[in-house]
Amino acid sequence: MFKKRMDTLPRLSYPTRPVPAGAEMIEEYIIPEEEKAKVLNGLYPFDPVPALTETMYDLHEEKQFRVGDFRVLRGAAMDMLVSPYYFNSGGTVIDWMPQDFKPGETLARQIRGHSASVVTFALGPGPGCH
Repeated sequence: MFKKRMDTLPRLSYPTRPVPAGAEMIEEYIIPEEEKAKVLNGLYPFDPVPALTETMYDLHEEKQFRVGDFRVLRGAAMDMLVSPYYFNSGGTVIDWMPQDFKPGETLARQIRGHSASVVTFALGPGPGCH
């Protein structure tokens, strides 16, 4: 009947390069190192925003990574902040946990600019359990 209209959010002003994502290509922004803190601050959805030098844990990859190694991809209607392991296991910013996070734990995070929070938990190690 009626198709819901999806708004397209503005693009970042950086150039992009095509990157294979399975059978398709996706755009990855080429962000200069000196701009990364600004981009992270603009896209990170939770309080507090981590420092580029912080280490976080990717729930999907079950590995730690340096926040400054993030990547930004352009989806159909928005930019996506992802871990450096995104093309291995699909970890987006929602899946970034504090470095000492352990599978089985629960974490509540405050959404920036809102009184709402989100709760994240992992069931345990192994494929398909996130």
